[in-house]
Amino acid sequence: MTIPLTHLFSIVPGSSDPIYRQLVDQVRRLVAGGQLAPGETLPSVREVAQQLTVNPMTVSKAYGLLETEGVLVRRRGIGMAVAGQPSDKHDAHERAGLLRPTLERAAREARELELDPDTVLALFTHILKEQP
Repeated sequence: MTIPLTHLFSIVPGSSDPIYRQLVDQVRRLVAGGQLAPGETLPSVREVAQQLTVNPMTVSKAYGLLETEGVLVRRRGIGMAVAGQPSDKHDAHERAGLLRPTLERAAREARELELDPDTVLALFTHILKEQP
């Protein structure tokens, strides 16, 4: 089954993170969080590039890195699919590691705004409890 592209990627062109890195990080999170299951097929490089209006080489680079890491596998005639990985590969520690860069950026902003840690933690706790 191919996942609809609109549910997969959210690219921020002006971000300090290169687009290929944004794609890699998003696929890692989706796999680690179980939103992409082993065997699920990702959209083709051409589809992703057209929908996101990015260079196909950017998408190809992201898919290639994910394949090298063992997150994706190439299936001849089908495209890239999520690799079948053991469930312990995506333990809480690994998932927390995927969140760390986002939290580091938030912490840097909190320091720049001169917010005390208790206020920031209370806000974060409130946000976590909100319904998506």
